[in-house]
Amino acid sequence: MTRELLSALCLVAVLEGLFLFAWPEGWRRTAERLYALSGRQLRILGGMFVGTGLLLLWLVRQ
Repeated sequence: MTRELLSALCLVAVLEGLFLFAWPEGWRRTAERLYALSGRQLRILGGMFVGTGLLLLWLVRQ
């Protein structure tokens, strides 16, 4: 279990690094938009990402 979790975290780092490497200005604009959101809006967005990620993980692992 630990190995899979660490592998998943490494893949997240790779994907985020790819966005920064390939589209630095787009990433910066997105980060600026996120910075302008309220705490409540960020929590809702984060919850949507968590829910979507869990659903996709469940579908992939079936």
